[in-house]
Amino acid sequence: MRRDNLRLSTKKRAALKKMSNESGIIAALAIDQRGSLEKMIAAEKGSTTAQEITTFKELVSEELTPFASAILLDPEYGLPASKRRDSDAGLLIAYEKTGYDQATPGRLPDLLPDWSVERIQKAGADAIKFLLYYDVDEDAAINHFKHVFIERIGTECLALDMPFFLELVSYDAGHNDMNSKAYAKQKPHKVIEMMKEFSKPEYFVDVLKVEVPVNMSFVEGFGEDFVFTEKQALAFYKEQSEATDLPFIFLSGGVTAERFQETLRFAKKAGSRFNGVLCGRATWKDGIEPFAREGEEATRSWLKSVGKENLEKLNRVLEVTASSWHDKTK
Repeated sequence: MRRDNLRLSTKKRAALKKMSNESGIIAALAIDQRGSLEKMIAAEKGSTTAQEITTFKELVSEELTPFASAILLDPEYGLPASKRRDSDAGLLIAYEKTGYDQATPGRLPDLLPDWSVERIQKAGADAIKFLLYYDVDEDAAINHFKHVFIERIGTECLALDMPFFLELVSYDAGHNDMNSKAYAKQKPHKVIEMMKEFSKPEYFVDVLKVEVPVNMSFVEGFGEDFVFTEKQALAFYKEQSEATDLPFIFLSGGVTAERFQETLRFAKKAGSRFNGVLCGRATWKDGIEPFAREGEEATRSWLKSVGKENLEKLNRVLEVTASSWHDKTK
């Protein structure tokens, strides 16, 4: 069942407006990474502490949220950073436990044990974000478990009138390398079909946070070894946009800032009606080196220059590529 328009309560609409710019585009910054951020810092200096992870998030929040419509943080390390954000920036807080049990098939989701939607709401969040790994072709019992899991979260958000952002990350249960040429051939099917699934009304999702439908490194004109022509890739972006009636935003997926901006322009060329971004590592990951090697002042200097420039360039691209989510809601 598809919806012609998403019906938003007055409170949810106000929260989404807080997380958007004046054009109704979500230009949000994501730094809810936990285990991966720990590894990135440790890779530069050999080890890291919980306080260092918290401090890096605080610096990013303080220096970059004046140029973002919202910030996505986590309850484990990110709450101090939420207090350092710009007063006009909205706040999303992640609800999922980071990572997954690699010994158990299915990349099964789990919640942070000490948190609920109500507790996150009381911590000052404007919206909830939950990350789900999903393979549309996986065993039906595993996917049924995930369907019910997301129904529960959607219902919890509905009861508390909190916008529910569902982040979907595709994978293939039979392979480990999601950056491979072999997976690039499957990715459009995986991404588009999971968007169709979680656009169903029983999940009460308000905004989808999704991958672009193709690995641009394997698109003609973007990579030396391509599996899709430009025309084929454009068609996948168009099909993705038409697969949902919900507002949807793109995640950066760890690519460079330049590649992500190129990708958004490509999506616009395809006729995609995406509604913004939640951009993480593409904005701030190169700030980890000065943080690990030189300390806070060097990090601030990088954020005030390169980090700010990354966001301003992204905002300029969004102005000419993204569409207002208001067009998809009542």
